Amino acid sequence: MNNAAVTLSNVGKTYNKNLVVDNLSLTIEQGEIFGLLGPNGAGKSTTIRMLITLSEPNKGKIEVAGYDVSRHRNLVKRSIGVVLQQISVDGELSVWENLEFHGRMHHIANPERQKRINLWLEYVGLSDRRNSLVKTLSGGMKRRLQIARALLHEPNILFLDEPTVGLDPQTRRRLWSIIQDLNRKGMTIIITSHYMDEVEFLCERSGNGKPGRIGIMDTGKLIGLGTLEQFRTQYGKAIALQQTGDQLESQFFPDTKAANTYLESLNDKSGVMIRDSNLEDIFVELTGHQLN
Repeated sequence: MNNAAVTLSNVGKTYNKNLVVDNLSLTIEQGEIFGLLGPNGAGKSTTIRMLITLSEPNKGKIEVAGYDVSRHRNLVKRSIGVVLQQISVDGELSVWENLEFHGRMHHIANPERQKRINLWLEYVGLSDRRNSLVKTLSGGMKRRLQIARALLHEPNILFLDEPTVGLDPQTRRRLWSIIQDLNRKGMTIIITSHYMDEVEFLCERSGNGKPGRIGIMDTGKLIGLGTLEQFRTQYGKAIALQQTGDQLESQFFPDTKAANTYLESLNDKSGVMIRDSNLEDIFVELTGHQLN
């Protein structure tokens, strides 16, 4: 076993003769918070499915928590928690029954099982709803229940697929706080999201004090990897935006001073805006796509 949380070595995946993941190599360290981004069809969902043992690579090797996903699937499953975009808790059962069932599936014996159920319900703020049917919960409560369930067997690595999609801003922030706290406790967090501000916020303010890295995929390949600050240093910390017809044209600059110097040099400054660059600017520059 190695010390990395996740290692992909020359991984390839083909569906119906279409290459979906193309010779992907990547290492995610223990305790890291890692954002995986890509436009639709980039291969990120397929990559996550392989990491959580729902799909097998056609070539290459994947290790999660030090275990080969093809040879030690059950050991991988014990080491990971997964919160998928789709609501996957049973609406006809109570909050407690959902966790009780999950605990039994993982062979957690009593009284430890009840201790953990109580602990994680308290952690996600659902103790007062333990006897409520899940179908009576709000979307945010269901997502928090999914997180509690994913944590019940005390995994080392937590996979979050679009964890806050469809939630109101206040609930999103509450989930961000939970994610940061789990990372602070040493848990490796791997997140995919269509919300750029979410990945930017969580990776810049990781719980372990170090900025988290962001991987950007397109057409099955990893085309960018680094922290937001590394990306901004590489491409430019300031950007000039100008609307031309229905196109928004952009130009990066090393800093705001250089961008303003450019602005001053223009005869026609109308419609030109200078601001700090952000993750979405980097993403569009790398992929040519808006993330939607």
